[in-house]
Formats: sequence, structure tokens, C-alpha cells
Amino acid sequence: MGKSANRLTGDSGGVFIIAATPFEENGALDLSSTDSMIDFYLGSQADGLTVLGMMGEAGKLSPEESTRFLNQVLARVAGRVPVVVGVSSTGTDNLIAFAHQSMDAGAAGVMITPLSTLRTEEQVVAYFAEIGARLDSDVPVVLQDFPQSTGVFLSVPTIERIIECCPQVVCFKHEDCPGLGKLSSVRRNDAKRRRVSILVGNGGLFLPQELARGADGAMTGFSYPEMIVGVCRAFKSGKADEAEDLFDSYLPLVIYESQPGFGLATRKEVLRRRGAIRSAHVRAPGPKLGADDHAELGSLLRRLEARLARR
Repeated sequence: MGKSANRLTGDSGGVFIIAATPFEENGALDLSSTDSMIDFYLGSQADGLTVLGMMGEAGKLSPEESTRFLNQVLARVAGRVPVVVGVSSTGTDNLIAFAHQSMDAGAAGVMITPLSTLRTEEQVVAYFAEIGARLDSDVPVVLQDFPQSTGVFLSVPTIERIIECCPQVVCFKHEDCPGLGKLSSVRRNDAKRRRVSILVGNGGLFLPQELARGADGAMTGFSYPEMIVGVCRAFKSGKADEAEDLFDSYLPLVIYESQPGFGLATRKEVLRRRGAIRSAHVRAPGPKLGADDHAELGSLLRRLEARLARR
């Protein structure tokens, strides 16, 4: 496939949908659903995709499965939008190797999160300094800050040191919560150093406020990606009230999907109901929806469709 012409830069923005990883009911990779899911995401007018992130259950895939899935995604996308690949690993050698493999296959950049075993911010800085020294200089890196999942808190000064010691970092993925002040501080610091893109996550839960604080877009998953796209584009065109009204229509489902440890199962079930994937299977260990959950979700979706019909 070769290297991508759509490389991430410090000015990258828009919506990079975090993709699920589709499985068969028996837990095997579903590459047919991978194609239909990619078509679904591209049909929502996403500006890019991110695969093998936490929502993509990357830690539950073997190296061979990760490679097969990535190649399937890149083949289906066929260069139409940039694709970012999560390459975080407990082994730095594995991380570096998979990052270079992903870029050679046609990725636009790689996403890296601090290891949960890093106990101090000095250790985090040293970790990214080593990555910067070993990674090819032309590999764009997304620095993911998601302390609710990793248990690693990054202060703004530490983020700035990582940007300095790892020049490949061109994007800051903001997922701290509460973290709006952090976002504002990183954005203001663009005046003191090279600019980095800021893309936000957390399922879009605080998307309007984050865009108002200066985020360039979103890198997150939601079962109605067209909402994330619509909100970001309305904000960019100066229609903040229109963006917030659109967001408000979907807010109950956004909140429901944001349940820690449970939201992925919900999101995959909605994707299944919308025809994007054939099965909502989540690999173990992972949540499964019960009868009450299915009934609740059905009610939420019916109410959402009714609100959208009135818009």
C-alpha cells in the first residue's frame, strides 16, 4: 500500500472516528463487517479514522489479528481519509516495530498512551523521550491523555515537555475529565512553541465546550458519528448555537454510551442495529447487554428518532 500522503500535522482537525473492531459471535475477527463498518463511517463524512484504540479492543487482539485488521481497513479506505493507528504496547520494541509497520502500510500517524506502570511524570517524560529517539522522525504521533483509563495523570507542564522531547508529537488527544482548563492551557501554549492539533475524546460528552475552548475537532467514537461531524462543522462555520442544538438532541444517548466499562457494548449494539456490523460481540473480559439493557436502549433510540424527526 505504501506510505500515506495524508499525514497528520499540527494543523490537523475535523472528526477522526474511533472505530470498533467487529467480531463474529464466536469471537473471531469479522472482516466482512469491517468493510461495512468502514463504509458506514465514511458515509457519515468522517474526516479520518482511528483504529486499534481502546474502543477497538486492541489489547484483546493478537499481533497477527491486529495486522490483518489494519490491512483490511486501509484497503477499504483506499486513501480516501487518513487513518491513525493505536500502537501502544507494554513493550517499547513492539510499539516501535508496529508503528513503523503501520506507517509503511499507509497509516497517517500513530497514537500512543502512557503506560499504566509509569508512576511519576518524570518517568512519563523519559518514556516519550525514548520513543522520540527510536521512532523515525517522520512518524506523526498522537499523544493520548486518558487518565481515567490509564491511571496516569499528565500536568500541562509535563505535556509541554513531552511535545519538546518527542518532536514527532503533532496532536494532543484530550480525554482528561474534568479537563477543560487543561485544554485551554495547552491551546494557549501554541503561542510559545510549535502548534499541535487538539482532538477530543470521551465519546463526545463535552464536545461543544471543548470546541469553544479551541479544540480542532474530535477523535472519538459514537454510534451516530454524523452527529459528531455535524457539531464540529457547525462550530467551524461559526454556528455555535446550531451546533449545540444538534448535540442536545443526541445527549441522552451520548450519556448512556459514556458509562464506564459498559459503553462499548452499548455502542456496538447500536452499530449492529444501524447495519454497520453484524454482531455486537465484545471479547472477554467485557460487558454483555441483558434484557433490561436492550429495552432501555431501544427506548433511547426511539426517543432519539422522534426528536430528530421534529428538527
